[in-house]
Amino acid sequence: MKAVSSSPHAIKEEEHVWITARDGTRLAARVWRPLSSDTEPVPAILEFIPYRKRDLTALRDSINHPYIAGHGYACVRADLRGSGDSEGLLTDEYLEQEFRDGEDVLAWMAKQPWCNGRTGMMGISWGGFNALQLAARRPPGLGAVAALSYSDDRYADDVHYMGGCLLSDNLSWASTMFAYTSCPPDPQVVGSQWRELWYERLDGMSPWLAQWLNHQRRDEYWQHGSVCEDYTDIACPVLAVSGWADGYSNAVFRLMERLNVPRRGLIGPWSHKYPHLGVPGPAIGFLQELVRWWDYWLKDEENGVMDGPMLCTWMQESVPPSTSYEERPGRWVGEPKWLSPHVERIRYPLGDHRIGQPGQRLESPPLNVESPLSVGQFAGKWCSYNAPPDLPYDQREEDGGSLVFESEPLAERCEILGGPVLYATLEVDRPVAMVAVRLSDVAPDGRATRATYGLLNLTHRNGHAEPEALVPGERYRVGVQLNGVAQAFPAGHRIRIALSTSYWPLAWPPPEPVRLTVHPAESELELPIRALAEPDELPTPLFGDPEGAPPLSSTVIRPGEHRWTVSRDLVDYESALEVVKDLGVMYMEDIDLRVTRRAFERYSWTGDDFGSVRGEIEWVMGFARDGWDVHTTTRTVLTSDTSHFHLHATLDAYEDNRRVRSRNWEWTIPRDHV
Repeated sequence: MKAVSSSPHAIKEEEHVWITARDGTRLAARVWRPLSSDTEPVPAILEFIPYRKRDLTALRDSINHPYIAGHGYACVRADLRGSGDSEGLLTDEYLEQEFRDGEDVLAWMAKQPWCNGRTGMMGISWGGFNALQLAARRPPGLGAVAALSYSDDRYADDVHYMGGCLLSDNLSWASTMFAYTSCPPDPQVVGSQWRELWYERLDGMSPWLAQWLNHQRRDEYWQHGSVCEDYTDIACPVLAVSGWADGYSNAVFRLMERLNVPRRGLIGPWSHKYPHLGVPGPAIGFLQELVRWWDYWLKDEENGVMDGPMLCTWMQESVPPSTSYEERPGRWVGEPKWLSPHVERIRYPLGDHRIGQPGQRLESPPLNVESPLSVGQFAGKWCSYNAPPDLPYDQREEDGGSLVFESEPLAERCEILGGPVLYATLEVDRPVAMVAVRLSDVAPDGRATRATYGLLNLTHRNGHAEPEALVPGERYRVGVQLNGVAQAFPAGHRIRIALSTSYWPLAWPPPEPVRLTVHPAESELELPIRALAEPDELPTPLFGDPEGAPPLSSTVIRPGEHRWTVSRDLVDYESALEVVKDLGVMYMEDIDLRVTRRAFERYSWTGDDFGSVRGEIEWVMGFARDGWDVHTTTRTVLTSDTSHFHLHATLDAYEDNRRVRSRNWEWTIPRDHV
């Protein structure tokens, strides 16, 4: 990325300001704005997230916000209540209190002498969620939003559940926020009351995972904050962005299809990152695109930002399987709208381990599969955070424990754009069962690269609100929705789908092993085919090179490491996937602070004992400078039996290596058709 040290406007930075919410709680914020805004007010952009503006996101913020400010905007980066240096408690995500606070921050911005009253919101992940959620509340002055890596449906398409199956990322993400919310405010900002505020957090917190496990079906808890409940609530223009290696690309398609406001969609090859920092590459000049977006909607400049296709996606070329990629070869393609007239959904019949041609009638006896728990150990992360090796590896070992259907070698290149669907007639031998469906690109040498996948808790076959137990031996017709993707399959390659009855540890397995019977003659695979003759509708090059403001100066004191290790003991058949996400120790020169972050995750099981699955996650967070040294250690353990989940969590907080708080939690939560 190119560091741009000059911009159209000289800027000033206010490293810390207080914004008082309606109940008197003070929220901490950082502001970058043009010097000229002292006398010539400008529009203001808000990013409102819980990840600590002063340290944990300071490097990224220093690249993004000064760049945008240098193009004529006031940028406000505020910490949520109970996070970073803000007062109060943060007890869950997307609470009504968060929305009221966001409205208060937007109102405060609009009233500042440096703001002309026009505002926007931007953000990735949490910030993308609440940008859309606040847009749906229509606060005065909010003129447009840019939402990245978000979901419009908190139950069906978020980190918690997928197709009604419990994701292990639910445990992983809850453990991350358990660690983050245990951290203290900075004494340099809040003064001598820092310890009192820290203890208030430590004494008032509780692991969020218990709340999420108490809502295993789509109910009012998940409906809150899900903008899909009524898309017409959103009245301002929306820029919607994600990446194919991200966990949140599906929502871009839905917003393009269902919003009734001016909108643009962009999906690249990236993981859970801003596109100018995007990996796998190619990264793009996304900050330039953001400036154009804001110039059009907040400054009324006719710059053509709404010209061209509604949706731009990166059509990925075939690549060998790998747990990480620096680049994904491909090209940009554009769609005038979504659903696209360039894409035709074509159904392919299934036969005896075969995928046939449209209109073909294939005969096959019923086929059975009962997958070992080892299927899924090479699945990678539900959402890649560019923490390699977190992408799926060669699927051949996974396919060995699955029911496989495969096409003949392709006579010509094939491209798909959108979400495939498997329509299957099946039966099971247990009242609770799941199916994982993977679609892979199989090269002539046999290597299989997963292109996309989908999960379905079969008790949710008629919807996520009212699960229905299965009757063993009864036939059911189900549709398994796979994640959207843009993928090219070369001539000579094969398309493969593989079905498994477990996908651990990406998803928590059902209570007992399940034998699944599929009736291929009554089943078919629907692919969203983008005809090769269709135009790409895009100029080349579409985007400029990535650039941003010069990052803050920092020094690596201890380098981090990322490691995934799969192990299996052939004496007692204990297996495990161990994940190390160690960000090392970073020294931040401007605030004289050493920051430590390290996570260790372990997902284990024994043989095919479904009662043996166990997820255990430990985080260490540390902050130190001369005269101040604090750290916290959090640990979460989740196990289950046939009827209940068992959750245990611990927290230890230290000041100068003296433990000042130690807390324990224990829950037993009934399984609800999961």
